[in-house]
Amino acid sequence: MENNIIEDYPVKFEVNYPERSSRLLAFLSILLFFPKVIALIPHLIVLYFLDFASLIATWFSFWVILFTGKYPKPFFDFIVGVMRWKNRVHSWMCSLTDKYPPFKLN
Repeated sequence: MENNIIEDYPVKFEVNYPERSSRLLAFLSILLFFPKVIALIPHLIVLYFLDFASLIATWFSFWVILFTGKYPKPFFDFIVGVMRWKNRVHSWMCSLTDKYPPFKLN
């Protein structure tokens, strides 16, 4: 029964196990921590403002859901997109992937 609940859920978080991962980058990730943070500064600046916008979208969505009973699709897509972007950035920062995160919501 628990699997049916998960399959019907509107947002799924799946991470593909990489076929190959750079051992050198994994080893150097300790030394490259601060350069990685510097490389992520543009992402962090954009995500700061997107987090604020998603907070406002969540607040408006609450009121729309309260009165109409339906979640507005544009707000849902925007909030999920921000969450995806943050997860990509965090995954790269923690060396779970070697691929630099793109600047996009989807």
